[in-house]
Amino acid sequence: MKKLLSILIVALLSTQLFAQNTWKVDPYHSKLTFSVTHLGISDVAGLFKKFDVTITTGKADFSDAVFELSTDVASINTEVEMRDDDLRSANFFEVEKYPKMTFKSTSIKKISKNKYKLAGNLTLHGITKLVTMDLWFRGTAENPLNKITSAGFQLTGSLKRSDFGIGPKFLPSFIGDKVNIRVDSEFIKK
Repeated sequence: MKKLLSILIVALLSTQLFAQNTWKVDPYHSKLTFSVTHLGISDVAGLFKKFDVTITTGKADFSDAVFELSTDVASINTEVEMRDDDLRSANFFEVEKYPKMTFKSTSIKKISKNKYKLAGNLTLHGITKLVTMDLWFRGTAENPLNKITSAGFQLTGSLKRSDFGIGPKFLPSFIGDKVNIRVDSEFIKK
């Protein structure tokens, strides 16, 4: 009987120690933005208004986290309707043919206390490439209004639009090839 009780206790503790937690993005406190140079003299910024991100982790410091993102590419917004329509067209994103951009992390490497290198497969415009971004875990806090715990992150990095066949007829001297990415987000534990 003691042996059975010991096995049950170990099993229960193991389940609790290795339990995976799921966190969902809080769309009211999150933004997926980008910027690219125009004519080499200014930056044009925009964002994607519709996206979903899930984090799965078993550790409080998120050092084993897996991030999964899905973005509605047609939700692109640069605050200029004519430009947004062009970006949705075959000149750039071809949203009717490629409506989603997805990312799934493949590794996370701790660099310092709350800083990580996050690598994963980004699929955009029908092309999948491994990308690595900088991730800052900004901590957790309890919302005083609803008593729900949130986790905050900032993801930054860059990619080449040419790697994904975006806007191939536009030279980098007209529209830069390097696209800077910044995601500021809060997540709610589910």
